Amino acid sequence: MTAPPVKRRPAVPLVDPARCTGCGWCVAACPDHLLELHTQAGRKSSVLPPAQRERCTGCVQCIPVCHFGAIRMKRLDGGAAA
Repeated sequence: MTAPPVKRRPAVPLVDPARCTGCGWCVAACPDHLLELHTQAGRKSSVLPPAQRERCTGCVQCIPVCHFGAIRMKRLDGGAAA
């Protein structure tokens, strides 16, 4: 039995590493477990790896849990969604 296709939204989360504190709340909020914490130059930051972009449904559950305003939605066509 094959899995049903994932409904994609026209936007995916984009994390601003300058505002992200690496707290991990958005990682925990992602229902599909697509966001990850990465360390760069000794600092943690959340990211949506390029390989996971296609799986993201654009549910925006990561945005309200970010108390630092580090996440915005980016349209897949290149524009800003929110």
